[in-house]
Amino acid sequence: MTRALRRYPVLIALCLAALFMVVPFLIVVMNAVKSPAEYAQSGPLSLPEGIHLDGLENFWERVDYPRKLLNSLLISGSVAVLAVGLSVLNAYAIGIGRIKGRTWVLAFFVLANTLPQEALVYPVYYLSKELGLYDTRLSVIIVFTVLQTAFGTYLLSSVLGQFPREVIEAARIDGASKWQILWRVVVPVSRPTLGVLMVFFFVWTWNEFLLPLVMLISNDNQTVSVALGVLQGQRLMDATMTNAAALLGVLPALVFFLVFQRTLTRGIAVGAVK
Repeated sequence: MTRALRRYPVLIALCLAALFMVVPFLIVVMNAVKSPAEYAQSGPLSLPEGIHLDGLENFWERVDYPRKLLNSLLISGSVAVLAVGLSVLNAYAIGIGRIKGRTWVLAFFVLANTLPQEALVYPVYYLSKELGLYDTRLSVIIVFTVLQTAFGTYLLSSVLGQFPREVIEAARIDGASKWQILWRVVVPVSRPTLGVLMVFFFVWTWNEFLLPLVMLISNDNQTVSVALGVLQGQRLMDATMTNAAALLGVLPALVFFLVFQRTLTRGIAVGAVK
């Protein structure tokens, strides 16, 4: 009985946290389907009297949303896959291979995670100009793949450092090479953790704004978040279109998160068991 009572404060805290996350999203949805006149008359907290899709349609057409969505999906998906792959290779060498200077290498990756993006703007801009990659989606993919790999390497190195050595030795006795051990033993066992990283990398890259704003100046290469920010800066949107833009900006990432929710839950549960 006492143990059950102790769980109620935790449950209440979780419910309040969920409420604080869901309520702003519901307010955005309500205002996205209002007309400008209804928003001006009733305010942002009133329930919509009907469904008006003018804000969604105007933002869709004004920014060429399908193209922006394709750019965001291409950049975020490529970064998620490439960053996880590079993180696995790095972490395998550091965590299992036990390379020399392992501590210093990990310290370098930790330092890379602490650098603010503002400090990277000019070096990245200059290098992309010199290489002829400025204003291309490839430049953004390369930059964010490196940034996400720094975090992924640091995290996976600690996970693979605890990998059972008996399993690896058994695979070596059976004649498996280092590549076979990696792809047939380490990766399948670490798949839940890799799935969690892939989800995080996709969502984090989707929400990035500063570097894509600097690196992607042409309209055809911009992402959803950049298009939203540019229109906001030019003051070309009213309140209802602003909410519609916010809804269309967050909805694909939310759908992706819900689709891979089971992968995320499984990865966290496996990590907790370990």
